[in-house]
Amino acid sequence: MGQGEVLTPEKQAERLKEDGNSYYKKERFAAAIDAYTEAIALCPNVPVYWTNRAVCHRRRNNWKKVEEDCRTAIKLDPNAVKAHYMLGLALLQREEYAEGVRALERAMELETGANPTGKNMVEEIWQELAKAKYILWEKTYTQRSWELQSLKEACENALREKYFLDDHQSEGFLDETAAACNAQQLDDLDKVFKKAGEDDVPSEVPDYLCCKISLDIFRDPVITPSGVTYERGVILDHLQKVGRFDPITRAPLEPSQLIPNLAIKEAVQSYLQKHGWAYRTD
Repeated sequence: MGQGEVLTPEKQAERLKEDGNSYYKKERFAAAIDAYTEAIALCPNVPVYWTNRAVCHRRRNNWKKVEEDCRTAIKLDPNAVKAHYMLGLALLQREEYAEGVRALERAMELETGANPTGKNMVEEIWQELAKAKYILWEKTYTQRSWELQSLKEACENALREKYFLDDHQSEGFLDETAAACNAQQLDDLDKVFKKAGEDDVPSEVPDYLCCKISLDIFRDPVITPSGVTYERGVILDHLQKVGRFDPITRAPLEPSQLIPNLAIKEAVQSYLQKHGWAYRTD
């Protein structure tokens, strides 16, 4: 900068942002917050200043400030992935699971395919989203399981009472057929309730919903020209570290040839909606 040159507020704010970034890398979070705060004072309509400060608040576990800064950033830029992501984390910290999940889902939606040939935040967002979704499933499963068990017991009692009432009215002369019929009704009832609860019973996730390399359920599935579907981050890692070829067919493969597999993505979402236990990541 020449002697006597006056920086515009925008340039001053950018310099303060760079100072904040430098402080952050040195884990001087208080100093970084001060620098971003000064940048915000000069240019309050730049969303990255708010998200950068939110990152520092997150490192200091000040989730209230994280939420405040992220909400402001989202008002300025509704497509700010990091803001939606950290807002989701802040909401989960105070156990606002439903709203937190919505924020994380929005971050996931925005980030999926945002950087199709390079690294992105999909896996990081997914891990937090999956944990929150699993907690929500556990809560609803516990309630649903109790309700089903209560209803089953009421139905069983009703069938037994009907049998004993019929037996009483016939003065104990019900034949074996009536007893067998009652037993069959109880058995059929048991099958009905097992069927009603089978979606909540953990099992193997279908192979076609899982990446052939990681064996994990898809988050961001992509299909190759050979017709094989992989998790985007996993196949990109393979192409970078192993070689530019399809690991199944061995055909030459470039990152630019990967296409989102929307049909499989929709199938995964449908499966997870019915089988919440599949969100479990450990």
